[in-house]
Amino acid sequence: MKAAALYSAAGSLLLTTLAAAPASGAPGGTGRPGVPGAAELHGTATAAARARAAGIDFGRCSTADLPEAPAGVQCGTVTVPLDYAHPDGKQIRLTVSISRATQKDPHNSKRKVPRQGALVYNPGGPGASSMYFPLIGTVPQWERIAAAYDLVGYAPRGVGRSAPLSCVDPERFFKAPTASPVHPSEAYKQQRIAQAKAYARGCALRSGSRLRHYTSLNNARDLDVLRAALGENRLTFMGASYGTYFGALYAAMFPSHLRRMVLDSAVNPDPQQIWYRSNLDQSAAFEERWADFRDWIARHHDVYRLGDTPARVQRSYDTARERLAGKAAGGKVGPSQLQKTFLTAGYYDDFWPSRAQALSAYLHGDPKPLVRLAAPPPEGAAAAENGSAVYTAVECNDASWPTDWKVWDRDNTRLARVAPFETWDNAWMNLPCAYWPAPRQRPLDVRTGPGELPPVLILAAERDAAAPYQGALEMNRRLAGSVLVTERDAGTHGIGGGPNQCVNAYLEAYLLAGRLPVRHASCAPRPEPVASGGAADAKVRRDTLKGKARVR
Repeated sequence: MKAAALYSAAGSLLLTTLAAAPASGAPGGTGRPGVPGAAELHGTATAAARARAAGIDFGRCSTADLPEAPAGVQCGTVTVPLDYAHPDGKQIRLTVSISRATQKDPHNSKRKVPRQGALVYNPGGPGASSMYFPLIGTVPQWERIAAAYDLVGYAPRGVGRSAPLSCVDPERFFKAPTASPVHPSEAYKQQRIAQAKAYARGCALRSGSRLRHYTSLNNARDLDVLRAALGENRLTFMGASYGTYFGALYAAMFPSHLRRMVLDSAVNPDPQQIWYRSNLDQSAAFEERWADFRDWIARHHDVYRLGDTPARVQRSYDTARERLAGKAAGGKVGPSQLQKTFLTAGYYDDFWPSRAQALSAYLHGDPKPLVRLAAPPPEGAAAAENGSAVYTAVECNDASWPTDWKVWDRDNTRLARVAPFETWDNAWMNLPCAYWPAPRQRPLDVRTGPGELPPVLILAAERDAAAPYQGALEMNRRLAGSVLVTERDAGTHGIGGGPNQCVNAYLEAYLLAGRLPVRHASCAPRPEPVASGGAADAKVRRDTLKGKARVR
């Protein structure tokens, strides 16, 4: 899953912007398929006890942990085992950030709000950090939650300074300009196979024996150690996108340790989906969201002059791809950079105006807006390479993938006939998993029975492309007692704490009072973006720079 984000009322993106061969059991397993083993469970309990005793020595944030952190935000580290089956072996440190509960009622300055503990957030990935999360407390939609909770972010294992992973020299990571054909030739496919094999080898060479320990199961175990280090008997957690998957793993593995859990833009936890089939479903869903975007552009032909029908908008986009293939914009932006930039519009419709305006300007003779949006920033190369490495390692380690290229070729060729926008780019990003050098785990079959968990709140947008809506329905079926709140006819990835007041009312009622609707609920969609250019697009560009990791 590539990412979810939290928005202010003005649409400011404060956090990251950023889902065969026989499977083997989990290392140290009990013999039951997909059930974490006794050794790992004992190791988690040992590590959690040590973390509770040690606590977290919070202090001033370094620029490496959180640049320009305000005075009210502090940082620290928590120590976890690299391998939970051997809790006395190699240890790694995860960086953590926190802003303390204000206990101030934003609507009544004389009222002191009771503190409810820590709220831990994960924005997805794999490969995203939530170190920026404590800053969200100043946003109006989050003030009441920030009054009651310490807002806690962290960099998961492998991310940032938390025992970082790398698969290739960051200076070689951005290769611009590049072209990725919508319908690749056989020669191009062989080229990408060679690149995928080389990338997988690079992950093994640069990370060594620790590579196998970067998994979703270990992310869930780390979460329990973080809970203990924070002094919490039970965890209050909000996960978005991929964060909903290991949040669900946590719920299944440590049900008695859970207080409240929000799963925003839930991915499909069915073991059969993890992760090969999830990516195929995602590519199909992005085609639908791309159609939504083209329809919106066509309805604003008077602003963007890209075509007054979706088909004509598609022709404008194809024309831009052809021109960029012949000559890169600014020497930096080719067809692949164009596609990646427009892919972000499939995640967040706040990005629709800036992308449409940049495409329009390029086709009408001004490449500067497109270069500003799409050119890979050199200063972001290390973070992007790190995010890509963690994403790849976790997804490849989590489950078995087809190892026969013919399976990939068959499935993606069929899908690309009806969903060309994202299919092959998604396949190339995941293809190293076909040649992965580390042992694979078998996905946990996430299921909880009635009464095993406190009620869980699931949030989902009906037309979410990065986490297709079917995943939220499946998550709801598997977590007994969970309640689903749907934003109808909307597709932004990550809806909690955004501009939809209906969604936020359910989120607040749950986090602040533990109240959920009796049955599934739905909200009308947020307003569509306003067609604009200029200053509004500059704001979106500035906000985009605050995201640090490429995530699913």
